Amino acid sequence: MSQSDKSGPGKARHRASRFVCKFGGSSLSGADQLRKVRAIIEADARRSIIVPSAPGKRDSTDTKITDLLYLCHHAASLGADYSASFDQIVERFTGIESDLQIAPFIAQHLEHFRHEMARGVSADYAASRGEHFCGLLLANWLDAEFIEPADCIVISPNGLVDSQTWELLGAKLADRSKRYVIPGFYGRDADGQVRTFSRGGSDVSGAVAARAAEADLYENWTDVSGLLMADPRIVENPRPMKEVTYAEIRELSYMGASVLHEEAMAPVREVGIPVNIRNTNAPEHPGTRIVAQLSPEEVATTQIAGVAGKTSFAMITVGKNLMNREVGFVYRLLGIFEHRGIPFEHCPSSIDSVSVIVESSWLEGQAEQILEEIHRTLEADEVDFVPQIALIAIVGEEMAHTPGVAARVFSALSTSGINVRLINQGASELNIIVGVGPEDYPAAVRAIYGAFVA
Repeated sequence: MSQSDKSGPGKARHRASRFVCKFGGSSLSGADQLRKVRAIIEADARRSIIVPSAPGKRDSTDTKITDLLYLCHHAASLGADYSASFDQIVERFTGIESDLQIAPFIAQHLEHFRHEMARGVSADYAASRGEHFCGLLLANWLDAEFIEPADCIVISPNGLVDSQTWELLGAKLADRSKRYVIPGFYGRDADGQVRTFSRGGSDVSGAVAARAAEADLYENWTDVSGLLMADPRIVENPRPMKEVTYAEIRELSYMGASVLHEEAMAPVREVGIPVNIRNTNAPEHPGTRIVAQLSPEEVATTQIAGVAGKTSFAMITVGKNLMNREVGFVYRLLGIFEHRGIPFEHCPSSIDSVSVIVESSWLEGQAEQILEEIHRTLEADEVDFVPQIALIAIVGEEMAHTPGVAARVFSALSTSGINVRLINQGASELNIIVGVGPEDYPAAVRAIYGAFVA
């Protein structure tokens, strides 16, 4: 159902525009950061739904509030003293409250939580309190309405958002003239118990709020000015992405690019709400927009979206004469991995050979048994095992319409003297994946990036 369908005939066209703003832990680490957050919110009246994370590190020696909460819960579950860690939590929140000159109230909430911890609470409940208390402070300081996620965000047993959330949360956020604060990271399960998303789940909460509120934009505020075309630890000063599609982000994230929590795209992607990655410390920077379809201007200047990869793969190649005529060969090969609960990443093949690529960690302690089972079960002529191989994805929706992309990739690798162990491309032509030795990985990424970015 589209957003206009949900709003009734014609309503979507005339409703007040509004944005959901999720702020990460680094944006909320102390009072000075919260002042930046307030300035950002007040700079645009459309920023009316705020989703905070728990306060993050103030510096490299500091500890995130969520980590302190997990420490407290673990110690409490063992009957050990957790007062030192809990006192750090109290100091952080009361310190922020005092610095912002908010009328004191958070200490009583923290003291109540201390008693709850002593009586025993779940790990999810304990971990969620960082966002909860931060949300209470923000709502008080911004004169906004506080929304309790456990009342309106339902998390299924598989960790995903239950569909009843859209109606429950949508009703809470119905008044477009009001400002709301809804903490990130948690909701409730079917039994009403507080449940968290996986770590980084405040990104999911932001997307959930954007969809439920039928927002026009989901702004994700963090400590970087958008996304980069390559890993800055490998490529010096990689070019920022102005615009990237949901599908491109999914591919880059899968191959190790540090972007949004991988489940955070689904709620907004399904209804076409764009995402804007922005920097709390540089709010004038436009950041990166994540959209369903690239703008004509971006299409005219973009050949690839980015380059990403990981060195943590292993490859098993099975060769057998006339394999292509043996019905069910690949089915039986993959069945060996299925029986051991091992997911595969890619499965490129030729007439008489097929390769299975998996995360190398899945093979620890059982590689030899798997190789022997493949020999025995499939009567293979040869089985080759590469314990470590790096995969690099060159991603871009426009690659399918741009002649010569593959030629530039392999010419760049050849010029750099890098041997390609594997080539794979999906039917969608959204990406090209190449496999190289792990020792060649950094040079390969730099060579490929350099082939497309002057």
